[in-house]
Parts: sequence; structure tokens; C-alpha cells
Amino acid sequence: MLLQAKGRVTERELAERLEVSQRTVHRDMEALSAARVPISAVRGAQGGWELEKGWRTQVPGLDEAELRALLMAQPRAIGHPRLMAAAESALNKLMASLPGPMRVQAAAMRERLHIDPTGWSGTGEDLSMLGVVQQAVAEERKLVFDYTRADGQKAPRTVDPLGLVAKGLSWYLVARGTNGMRTYRVSRMEGVTQLASKFERPAQFDLAAYWKESTAQFEGQRAQFAVNLRVAPGSERALSMWCTRWAALDGGDGIGDGAGQEGWMTVRAEFESEGHARFVVLGMGSRVRVMETEGLARSVAAEIEAVVAGRGIGLAATLERRPSK
Repeated sequence: MLLQAKGRVTERELAERLEVSQRTVHRDMEALSAARVPISAVRGAQGGWELEKGWRTQVPGLDEAELRALLMAQPRAIGHPRLMAAAESALNKLMASLPGPMRVQAAAMRERLHIDPTGWSGTGEDLSMLGVVQQAVAEERKLVFDYTRADGQKAPRTVDPLGLVAKGLSWYLVARGTNGMRTYRVSRMEGVTQLASKFERPAQFDLAAYWKESTAQFEGQRAQFAVNLRVAPGSERALSMWCTRWAALDGGDGIGDGAGQEGWMTVRAEFESEGHARFVVLGMGSRVRVMETEGLARSVAAEIEAVVAGRGIGLAATLERRPSK
């Protein structure tokens, strides 16, 4: 079925996908050939194993685990209306082709499952360009668009679109440009135009492997700011949602550093920057305390003093404008 779905596949790819050795794959290919499956080996740099053109195997029916997994990845999780509609239509056709008992079981599963991809505050993602990008990726045609970087700078781009990646509710385009491989957030792309000219896809390009390597590199290069914090009981979850990494330095066993500190925990927390750490500490208020007296503690204290001073001025001005009784 892998050969039928992907065409020519190398022995190494099959071994990695099926989690076996290449020797096992070679032995299995010989067994398929002996069973009169029209399979052949193609030599050379672009070689691999392939089925005779037009040959198809009988696809077995879905089992319960496969059906459940398919429904868990149902179209509502895609997050784009046009893609959701097309995928929903495809799923309905698949449902109609299922045997009677399994169709009833699938319908019961769908009644008991709902995926809401929006979140309470909305995604804020503009995916109006996603359809054009997807078409260009599928047809291997060059793309021209204006791209706004994270720092606000906008510039035109002409790229070879190689693949799309969905991370959470955000979509990214992996493309090749004049400066090599780059990743673009679809919501930051404007005026996307698909050109008539096609491009040649790089041989042996693996989208999943590239994404894994590039994200690991991004995480390694991202600036980190580490600080020791004292966290009130029950506030660890709130802290973990805002910092990039954290680890407990004690067990919160009641050994405190002052009145009302029983059960507090000392943690080592990492943030993207000192400004991010200050934002989180101020937001958590009295539930967190900065252990160091320099750096972050001073900037937090200065921010609090500025807020208090600003509110004092505002309150005084309000009282002066209020009419006397």
C-alpha cells in the first residue's frame, strides 16, 4: 500500500517507515515478487522499489482503532473553512462506503466527539491566502507575495513552495528562495500570486525532517532569560503556561522564607527575555516573588513604582475635576 500510494520508494525509506532493517525490506520484496505482485527494483540515484503501473491491491477495511483515529483527526480540526468543507465532504463519502455495522459505529462516534479549534479568544490568524498557497504547493508552481516579518518589516518574496506545515492552529509554508530554504507564516503573507512557471522539486526532500531540524535550531537560538522564583501553592500551572521551561528546586515542603510562605516552591524558570519575565511576574502579582535582588527584581519594583505614581496623578486630577457638593 505504501508503494501504491507513493509510487517509487527507496529501501531506506521503507525501512524507516516500517521500523525494520533494510535487509528485512529486501526479503519482504522478494516474498511479494514470489507471490506474483508485480514489483521491481530501479537502480541509480533516483532508484527504489515500485509497482507495475496501473496495478492495484485490494484495500482491506478499516478496523475499529483506525476508524477512531480517523474521526479524531476529523476536518473540524483543520481550522480553515474551505479546507474543512472539502475534507468534510471526503469524510462523508468514506462513511457512505463503510459496511453497515461500521457505518453505524462511526456515526455514534461522531455524535460523541466535537473539536473546537478556535479557543476562547480566537486565533487571530488570517488564512485567506492559504488556498492559493496550497494549490501552488500541489502543482509545484512558483509563488510571489509580500511578507511581513515578526519585526514589522515588509518585503516581496519569490519562492518555490515545497510544503505546508500545520502547527497548532497556525500554518507555515516551507519554501526555497534565493537565500536557500525558509519558513513563512501564512497569516503574514499578502497579495499571494501563483505564477505559470513551474520549478523542479529538490530530490529526496523530506518535509517532516526539515521541519524537525529547523524548529530544533530555532529553539536552540532563541534567547533565554533564567531566574529563580518563589511560587505560591497552586500557582505552578499558571507559571508553566507562560515560561518556556521551568524546574522545581525544592518540593514546596513548607520551609518558607517568611510569614505566610508555607508550602511555597522555589523554581528555576526560563523566559524568552527579561521583559517577558517581568510581564509574567507582574501579572502573577503576590503569587510569585523574585529571589534575586538585582536585575529583574529591580525592574519589577521600578515598574510597580511607575504604575503607582501614574495612578496617583490620575486620581488627583480626577478629584480636582470632580464638582464639590
